[in-house]
Amino acid sequence: MVITRRDFLRTSATTLVPSVVVSGFSRATSMKFGYAAITWGANVTQAIDDISAVGFRGIQLRSDAFAQFGDRPAALRELLERHGLKMAVLSSGNLSIDPAKEQSEIATHVSHAKFVKAVGGEYLQVIDERPKGRAIVPEDYRRLGRLLTKLGQRTADEGVPLVYHHHMNSLGEKPDEVAAVLDAADRHHVRLLFDIAHYQQAGGDPVAAIRKYRDWIQVVHLKDVKSGGAGGPGGYQFVELGQGRVDVPGVFAALADIKFDGWAIVELDRVLDPTRTPKEAAEINKRYLTDRLHQRI
Repeated sequence: MVITRRDFLRTSATTLVPSVVVSGFSRATSMKFGYAAITWGANVTQAIDDISAVGFRGIQLRSDAFAQFGDRPAALRELLERHGLKMAVLSSGNLSIDPAKEQSEIATHVSHAKFVKAVGGEYLQVIDERPKGRAIVPEDYRRLGRLLTKLGQRTADEGVPLVYHHHMNSLGEKPDEVAAVLDAADRHHVRLLFDIAHYQQAGGDPVAAIRKYRDWIQVVHLKDVKSGGAGGPGGYQFVELGQGRVDVPGVFAALADIKFDGWAIVELDRVLDPTRTPKEAAEINKRYLTDRLHQRI
């Protein structure tokens, strides 16, 4: 059989260098893709059905899952395995810097970590609660960093690493605030769940931040954001990938540069189009990843 130069080049492009994307939009990476169940609200089983059907390998569940399966983690584990899904992350809720809440909240998060372990999951995620009714002072960031470290030590004892999710309307909102929290935390006990849309909305450059925090980032939230909605001129809405202001191709280039191989979780808080289901929104997000960015889900 005679192999032409064109055949050789076409074969080489698909077998020898699969990580190079001819379009130039993005380079494929070794990251694992999951989808967040938040779009389905408290309907955990429907989220599992739909996310599996769309083709994702991982899922991020919320405390709704603990409420429904906390006393029977084996049932959730079996359900996920049957659908070919791994619980990549469990959203465990808020971590307050109020000393009066410290012990009870740590106990709650540790119980969630035990649940993650029993289900065969990987990470426990917390966000923080921005103090209300007073000015924020530097000690607030330091206290949060210390609390994250303390909690991370406790969850690690259960075999579950802790990731901190910076977030709008939290202490870790703006880029300098995220930096202040991480400066006070111990990277050996807590890592960063980096959310590209929250960072963008807070005034940051997510592409630059990925490179800056390359040693901190353990999980990435993939989402987009556009102006509008409630809240006046500063209002914003989270939208499907490619429909907002985030430089998503640039994000993937940065993730490839740092050789990110962790979980990338697509997240959409709610579907804005009333005629569209959460599953249809997930399919839109998947097509953006596969067709536009040439990622393998």
